[in-house]
Amino acid sequence: MGSVRVFNLEGIRTDGWFERVGEKVGSFDALCSILGERFFAFSLITGARVTALTVDRRDPNASIVEFEVSGAAEEGPLLQRLTLDRFRRRLVSALLAEESTGPAPTRETDVDGIQRHIGIRTLLLAPLFGFSLLELCCGDQGSSVVALEDGIKVELELSELRVALRRCVVEELERVSQGSDANRSGLDLTLVPKAREAAGRGDMAQVVTLLGSWLMPLTFFLRTPEGRTLAPDVRGVLGEGLGLLGSALLEAGDQETADQSLRLAVQYAVGTTLAADAYARLGAAHVRAERFGEAIAPLRHAVSLGIEPERVLPELSLAFFRQGRHLAAWSAISEARAHGLTHGSFEPLERAIADRIPALTAWTKLCGAP
Repeated sequence: MGSVRVFNLEGIRTDGWFERVGEKVGSFDALCSILGERFFAFSLITGARVTALTVDRRDPNASIVEFEVSGAAEEGPLLQRLTLDRFRRRLVSALLAEESTGPAPTRETDVDGIQRHIGIRTLLLAPLFGFSLLELCCGDQGSSVVALEDGIKVELELSELRVALRRCVVEELERVSQGSDANRSGLDLTLVPKAREAAGRGDMAQVVTLLGSWLMPLTFFLRTPEGRTLAPDVRGVLGEGLGLLGSALLEAGDQETADQSLRLAVQYAVGTTLAADAYARLGAAHVRAERFGEAIAPLRHAVSLGIEPERVLPELSLAFFRQGRHLAAWSAISEARAHGLTHGSFEPLERAIADRIPALTAWTKLCGAP
């Protein structure tokens, strides 16, 4: 058995950090009252700086939160506006994402290394939910922490602590959402046909209204044993709903949340008859965001699963071309034309490809292609 290195966390324990923030922020009580105490803390952890609040007394969840998040260095902070309900869900979504951490530390004095190994987010969330971290134990089999949980000494694998904190975050969202009609009906599978009809007539706002509460609960549910053993037909319906929601959020300009919903749609739909649709929606979203390299794999999966060619071949040919894969782009266009498809992008792409590979024109003429 390998040795275990024990690091005392007295010097980096974050107990009371949120209360200390309250001593310095003049609007602390008001922000806690409107956002919810823990959600204000979540905003600080995720770097969402609240700049203004417009309170709706009739429906507090419809209050408008203006906040800044870090953008590219040359762009500076990005100002965004969301309803309180969606702002809370955005925070929870950010906290459920995998945290970037560092390797196990080797020296007691390596404070930064210890913090990176545990994770800054984990250190800040722990005291919000009654965990006071005492020691970090690192061995060949992994890392664990000794902590006081509501005054009781416990030892948890570091991964278990992170899972427990994520569960607490989701439960906090569910707690503040109790009594909300949207929350109660959030997993009503009969909403999917209604959302499909709304999308068919172009009413994307209605799709978000119907399915907007699905993302957070389903993100967490997928990690549970029940979520992993769902019947294929149920997973397919959930995947379709998340795909519809992702496309609607994309139309609304919420690229980040749309991407999360579409990726989750693929995870639920994989192995079902609706997987092709989920892959196609994700690939199309990547093309729209000009993330052409990421778009190719889901679009090709959609093709292999028998998706209608007109749904993916125009995007796939463009993605191949923009990645410098000119022969693959030409092949995708040729396949589309073989299916009788026409698209405004095909002729410009064909000319651009021919300019780069002149021999293609002679070859297609030799083969008698149009």
